[in-house]
Amino acid sequence: MSSGLAIKLATLFGLWAAFTFAPSAAQATAKVICYYDSKSFVREGLGKTILTDIEPALPFCTHLIYGYAGVNGATNKLQSVNSNVDLDQGKGHFRAITALKRKYPGLKILLGVGGGGDAESEQYLTLLESSMGRISFINSAYELVKSYDFDGLDLSWQFPTVKPKKIRGTVSSFFHKLKKPFTSDTVIDEKWEEHREEFTALVRELKNSFRHDNYQLSVTVMPNVNSSVYFDIPAIINNLDFVVLGAYDFQTPDRNPKEADFTAPLYELPERNPESNVNYQVQWWLSQRAPATKVIVGIPTYGRCWKLGEDSGITGVPPLRTPKEGHPEGLQIKVPGLVSYPEACAKLPNPSNAHLKDDQAPLRKVLDPTKRFGTYAFRLGNPDKDYEFGQWCSFEDPDTAGNKAAYVRAKGLGGIGLFDITLDDFRGSCSGDKFPILRAAKYRL
Repeated sequence: MSSGLAIKLATLFGLWAAFTFAPSAAQATAKVICYYDSKSFVREGLGKTILTDIEPALPFCTHLIYGYAGVNGATNKLQSVNSNVDLDQGKGHFRAITALKRKYPGLKILLGVGGGGDAESEQYLTLLESSMGRISFINSAYELVKSYDFDGLDLSWQFPTVKPKKIRGTVSSFFHKLKKPFTSDTVIDEKWEEHREEFTALVRELKNSFRHDNYQLSVTVMPNVNSSVYFDIPAIINNLDFVVLGAYDFQTPDRNPKEADFTAPLYELPERNPESNVNYQVQWWLSQRAPATKVIVGIPTYGRCWKLGEDSGITGVPPLRTPKEGHPEGLQIKVPGLVSYPEACAKLPNPSNAHLKDDQAPLRKVLDPTKRFGTYAFRLGNPDKDYEFGQWCSFEDPDTAGNKAAYVRAKGLGGIGLFDITLDDFRGSCSGDKFPILRAAKYRL
């Protein structure tokens, strides 16, 4: 073969390889939004998370959202909800967080607002209702972002959440549909139209104040907030860098104390609320002209657990009837009804719990071969003791997180958001790998 022909063939092969194996523009710029809740500082024991604990996650993240700042109800100003931890006159964590950019120069660090961190939610609506209140908020937000060298702000606005809906069978669903036009659901916010317009104004005015410094502005749609009520998507989307959909916690022990079910399914399950899944939430935003590249799918790093009783059945297949009283809690986070991924992992069969009984006995894990709904695990309990110690948990794991990331890639969406990295296995206790949920999702992107 002549050298000229060889060069031409090599050149053609190189072009073919570059075209074939290079990621698409959407894949190359996919965002990985990592949420970091500052409350993890004050946890005790193995649940406590400090800055050095999260550093192994940062090479996988494009953005870090530090939460949460809140709203001062008296002044409408943005403020730290834990000034002794965050501000310079305290432990200076705002400064320590943004200093991480020097070590990870590609990382954008945003300050999160709200996110359920404020005990009082009414002040978020009150602020919107006053133009002076919005100005006070915007000025204080700009000052905080600039003073502490954040790259922008994320509005995890605390709008009222929708009421939980009972999981119904086919017949009862039919009659409910007949009744609904006459009875309707209880209106949770009588001034929702005003609040939607006022939130649109807040986003526009906030973006205008940020534009000169090129600060980013994003919105996180909190779980169970009705997007069709509070977000005028065509009016706000051009003023936002991205939107993260909190498409999880559709069912929780607090919202659904008598029914256990998948908490964050990817697709609709039979005889369920058709809106309570990731795909519905995504498709609704796309139908409202939100660019796919600005839509981020939120993925939890934890699970929800219910107690089981004598009426729960023996199959473990959801939905399950559950006792109303009490929800189990993990040993690390110690929040009733919530387990971090390492806590969920520790409940599954392993050498340390193989011979344990009662409330320490392992749970049976059930996989999802359809890749549509999620993983769950359960323990039926002791029938001789009124089914005491029965438990059912729906949780995210590396496989299900990877499935959601694959969905994001297939749909050409903007990326994923991890809620939050302190509840992932940051110590590597499950498999030896630190942050396995974050890693699995990142690799599938």
